[in-house]
Amino acid sequence: MIRRAALAAFVLAPFAAQAGPLDNAYSFIDTMMDMHAQGTTLRLVQSFVPTPTFDDGDVSYTYDDDVLIIALLKRGTDDDLARAKLLGDSIVYAQTNDPLADGRVRNAYHSDPFLKHDGAVNVADGGSDTGNMAWTGMGLMQLYRVTRDETYLTAAQQIASSIQANDFDTRGKGGYVGGFKANQTKNLWKSTEHNIDCTALFSMLFEATHDPQWKADAKHALVFVKAMWSRKGGFYWVGTLTDGKTVNRDEPTPEDVQTWSYLATGLVAHQGSIDWALANLSATSGNFQGLSFSLADRSGAWFEGTGHAAAALEARATGDDLNEAQILLNDIETGQTSAPNADGNGIDAASKDGLLTGDGSDAYYAALHTGATGWYCIAKQNGNPFKLLPRGT
Repeated sequence: MIRRAALAAFVLAPFAAQAGPLDNAYSFIDTMMDMHAQGTTLRLVQSFVPTPTFDDGDVSYTYDDDVLIIALLKRGTDDDLARAKLLGDSIVYAQTNDPLADGRVRNAYHSDPFLKHDGAVNVADGGSDTGNMAWTGMGLMQLYRVTRDETYLTAAQQIASSIQANDFDTRGKGGYVGGFKANQTKNLWKSTEHNIDCTALFSMLFEATHDPQWKADAKHALVFVKAMWSRKGGFYWVGTLTDGKTVNRDEPTPEDVQTWSYLATGLVAHQGSIDWALANLSATSGNFQGLSFSLADRSGAWFEGTGHAAAALEARATGDDLNEAQILLNDIETGQTSAPNADGNGIDAASKDGLLTGDGSDAYYAALHTGATGWYCIAKQNGNPFKLLPRGT
């Protein structure tokens, strides 16, 4: 890929001076976390900074909070740990006080306020996608790994049990269906990405508890993931249609499936999915480069996905992987200072507005994003969210 100098860009706030890109990214995370509440007040983090062309309000996507927990634990200063625990405690509160009381968490909450006057959790999206649930379990398991606080292990087990009770599927190659919509009807399709997440969560639980049931559940998810492998194409399909059997070949194959699969499984036989993503999803948008979300739109870089790819290359670490990972991290850092709404600290979700995610029903925008920033922090430190942090972290 050709590397070019960054364009000068409009800046929302003065660039941070002297501190390096990684410290600047953590500064953004801290600022976002303290936007609507400070100190020990339970809270979640607004996911996006509004722009003139995109305003998602105060919504905090649970997945983004999960990524932030892992990013904070990865650096692991005393303040980072306190913040990670506060986010974990807030998620446990949301789970404990959910009206359905079955271990689930919701896809998104409001951050301003997170809690209503009566103590009820302020839900923004009442759905419970299986992948989001699994990511929350992963974040809680990483907290348990670091703190040894059984509260987080119990909450992760409750999430996993909810997935097992509600989403376990025997159609076709098994696996787990997509979870609940906001109206509490079931998504009967199956997502490869969701099952990758389940494989990781259940494997973490088995490692922590040695309960053979979690090992069996991880295998059930992994069998489905393997079944979505295209030997001819060298990539993973996105999942199945609602019949739970027919492979969905209409939806463009997304980047996260290709890189997360290796991060979660380390399968040497399928490691070519990383190379497929690099070869087919690399994108250039003006002076910005990285990976796009899917084949549907390669007109811009998706900086979060660029972080996924960097982390996957670091995990594989063969041939020129580490050099390629550094190039991708450099791409993100170029965006950190020069993307359309850069502030020198956070990372924009995309290098341009309207970068399509697949079928055209949704898109990413050039708005500062906690999830993209968290993934950069993880990849910059050679992290892998799908594996428990090393002991002693």
